[in-house]
Amino acid sequence: MPSINFQDKSGSVVTALKLDPSAEGSLDGLTFTVKDNIDIAGHRTSYGSPAWREAHLPPMENAVCVDQLLAEGARCVGKVVADEFTYSLDGESQFFGTPRNAKAPDRIPGGSSSGSASSVGHGIANFSICTDSGGSIRVPASLCGLWGMRPSLHRLSEAGVLPFMPSVSTVGVLADSLAHLAMPMKVLLRSGRLKPAEVERLLVLTDALGVADPEVQDQANAKLEEISRRTGIPVHSVSFSEITENAYELRDCNLKALRDLQTLEFQNTVGNWIETVKPELGFTFSMAYGNVQSFNRQEALKSLEHCERLFAAINAYLTPGSVICFPTTPVIAPKKGTLNTMDAVMDFYDRTMTITAFSGVARLPEISAPLLAANGCPVGLSFAAAHYEDEFLINAVKQLLA
Repeated sequence: MPSINFQDKSGSVVTALKLDPSAEGSLDGLTFTVKDNIDIAGHRTSYGSPAWREAHLPPMENAVCVDQLLAEGARCVGKVVADEFTYSLDGESQFFGTPRNAKAPDRIPGGSSSGSASSVGHGIANFSICTDSGGSIRVPASLCGLWGMRPSLHRLSEAGVLPFMPSVSTVGVLADSLAHLAMPMKVLLRSGRLKPAEVERLLVLTDALGVADPEVQDQANAKLEEISRRTGIPVHSVSFSEITENAYELRDCNLKALRDLQTLEFQNTVGNWIETVKPELGFTFSMAYGNVQSFNRQEALKSLEHCERLFAAINAYLTPGSVICFPTTPVIAPKKGTLNTMDAVMDFYDRTMTITAFSGVARLPEISAPLLAANGCPVGLSFAAAHYEDEFLINAVKQLLA
């Protein structure tokens, strides 16, 4: 295995690679990196944990998503840092260091696809393939001023991708432009020619705006007003209680559904290995894992039912032609080292996941666009559409931002 290389200016590269394309295609000339929970043949996969990397043999084959991109002409230039077991949204790694946020160097990059965001932000690659459960693509996209897409759940092959939260996790893309997001997504989605989008209803989720800092709210409202004025498509406000007919509040997507489901499934996908092997764990991850160890699995089974109800209600509301918008994250990137108290951690995670859990439990495709800024730092504006309306969403965003 090649030695770990942290000499790049981003601090994102775990293993520098030169994987040439296996064929020519629609991605000729583009470069990509791979989050280090996705397999590349002959190279150990760390999962953000040196102990995991050393305990597992190198895979014999690439993950299917890697082969898809190589077969369309893209070149892989490296594996990049993932947060420990991808169980984080902040991007600060005790073992691999904190990848640099190119747009705000004194601030965290967001996680768990921290290395993906940093490598793209620093121009190492045009795009990166990575994973998202509770926001691990969308949060770094927002905090680092990049394009990011979480597709509909299980639209993309997950063969060769380490499991985290099977009921919510998906492969997706972080990119330096909308074009460089759409091109690999089309390949990974196995899409034919993308049909022109006609946005019939543009919605703004008021509950998500209410969670955000005032300056983020102001920026989001101003951008949506500008989009509406330019396209002639009116923006309609909608509350989460209206979407669910008063059955749920927006925060229930996280508190009653995604958070408990994440903990429940993590016990199976990684927890059993941790309890058996007793590896060295990072300090921050150890605190989170304490919640897993003390978790009541029987109580958490209710989260499965909540997920199904939320999925049905949200997707019934998002009729064909509908796009719903909200700030990707409620805050700009916190400064490095400031998530060092329980109050700071809870404020960042609770508010952020109140928003990111919406698409997670509804299995929606969501694109975070780098359209906002507050206090000189980037913040994403997200666009989402109904489950399996990925191609529509890509073209809708092109229409709305043309």
